[in-house]
Amino acid sequence: MKILLTNDDGFDADGITILADELQKNGHEIIIAAPLTQQSAKSHSISLFKPMQIIEKGEKYFAISGTPADCMILASQLLVDDSIDLVISGINAGQNMGEDVLYSGTVAAAIEAMFLGFKSIAISIASYQNQKFETAAKYLCEMLKNGIQQEIGKNEILNINVPNLKYDEVKGFKTTCIGHRKYYNFVRTEKSENGETVYFIGGDEPHWSEIENSDANAVKEGYISITPIAPDFTKKKIMPKLQKWIEKL
Repeated sequence: MKILLTNDDGFDADGITILADELQKNGHEIIIAAPLTQQSAKSHSISLFKPMQIIEKGEKYFAISGTPADCMILASQLLVDDSIDLVISGINAGQNMGEDVLYSGTVAAAIEAMFLGFKSIAISIASYQNQKFETAAKYLCEMLKNGIQQEIGKNEILNINVPNLKYDEVKGFKTTCIGHRKYYNFVRTEKSENGETVYFIGGDEPHWSEIENSDANAVKEGYISITPIAPDFTKKKIMPKLQKWIEKL
């Protein structure tokens, strides 16, 4: 397949490098359009008023001075055509589960690719350190060999989270729903070099709720979590109730 790779950890991140190598070993043609620098938690932001550059790093390898969503927009308009079979965003250094899919640049890039008409997958490794990217890369290649891309429906993406285990320690796969997490000590207070009080967002490891069939539970149990995501925020069940309220005005 002809695959476009991106991420939010940056062009030089280990996750995308290892994934590109593994995909090429499995016979896939790779194009990379990834952020020049770290863009984690940029969500779906785009650079409306900021000039961007496309820097060629090698044949069909491009670093873009923008967000993950920017990368997909510029790539679709300037670097690739409709011959792309699949977009893969990742491998992200850290899980993208629960509500964090809304903050994730990794997931946002996959969603933007979907908006642009491409089938897309977001993939993450569920650890913030000592990540076993090779495990995620090998399993993703197996999933592609078995046609997982053919199961991606219109207006949806697949969000995949891989436990940070050795290849032969992974128990299998589970289709999951989005879980729920809570961070503690979410704001950290420090002193700058000038003695000023400054604040950082980013807490301890997340605490995951026990939700049946959730992405977090699957990963905790040693399974690869596969969650179909469709970015439709309309609460359709509430619409008739609101319509009755409108009719009373």
